[in-house]
Amino acid sequence: MDRTAQTRRRVSLIGAPTDIGAGARGASMGPEALRVAGLQSALEQHGLEVVDTGNLAGPSNPWLPPVNGYRHLPEVTAWNLLLHEAVLRELDAGRLPIVLGGDHCLGIGSISAVARHCRATGRKLRVLWLDAHADFNTDALTPSGNVHGMPVACLCGFGPESLTSIGEHTPAIQARWVRQIGIRSVDPGEKRFVHEQGLEVFDMRYIDEMGMRHTMELALATMDDNTHLHVSFDVDFLDPEIAPGVGTTVPGGPSYREAQLCMEMIADSGRLGSLDVMELNPALDVRNKTAVLAVDLIESLFGKSTLMRARRTTSG
Repeated sequence: MDRTAQTRRRVSLIGAPTDIGAGARGASMGPEALRVAGLQSALEQHGLEVVDTGNLAGPSNPWLPPVNGYRHLPEVTAWNLLLHEAVLRELDAGRLPIVLGGDHCLGIGSISAVARHCRATGRKLRVLWLDAHADFNTDALTPSGNVHGMPVACLCGFGPESLTSIGEHTPAIQARWVRQIGIRSVDPGEKRFVHEQGLEVFDMRYIDEMGMRHTMELALATMDDNTHLHVSFDVDFLDPEIAPGVGTTVPGGPSYREAQLCMEMIADSGRLGSLDVMELNPALDVRNKTAVLAVDLIESLFGKSTLMRARRTTSG
């Protein structure tokens, strides 16, 4: 078994219990909800070696209004620096990090670490952003100042230096490396900015018209053995009928079967190298229903399927 294949069997859980970038309280309880839902044992049943590294300890949420277009920028920066170092440490140790969020501003620290690791190891990066929102706001565009609506923009170099410089390379990623899936809520100014920067977005209309299979075939196309695939999974990607436990529900998301197909096709690619699970809010959930569903979908990312299936191959 080569080193990449070994990495995919050795998993680290990293808890990031904060709602510092969100507009509602409660995502700070997300990591524990995923643990209560049995994430570690579920993954171990699929033959993975799982180490739970515990929770990062960052600043508390001061719950203050925006300053110069950003809410809680010093605290957001501190959390993302902590997460950057934690994710990079696990990647350098040859383990696959799963970040248990926390709100989606944490994607800045997580993905900047993955990009840094890819630069150091000479690998290409593909980012799948599974979300109801494009998260491509800036201080000039945001209606709220909540940084969980800005991580993709920050990663692409549009944001305060304290966030865009994490990972010691600005921008951390190129917009062309990102595929956004399930998008159905984009602010007016953000919509123009997404178009200008050339983000590849498969919104819900596209999925409705073309289907999840075709969407995922395009999103996963052109990867090869030298591609590191990072999946950033915001639980509000899912339709709120099946996943109510998020702070920013948007009707009309993927169904259970569409979400399962999405995850199974990612698993079939054999490229998954790191994962974020973001925005789970137990305070808004019903008997931990959303966390249980998230664990089910994460299992599918790591190969759970109804039948034994041959792994698809992708050409470079």
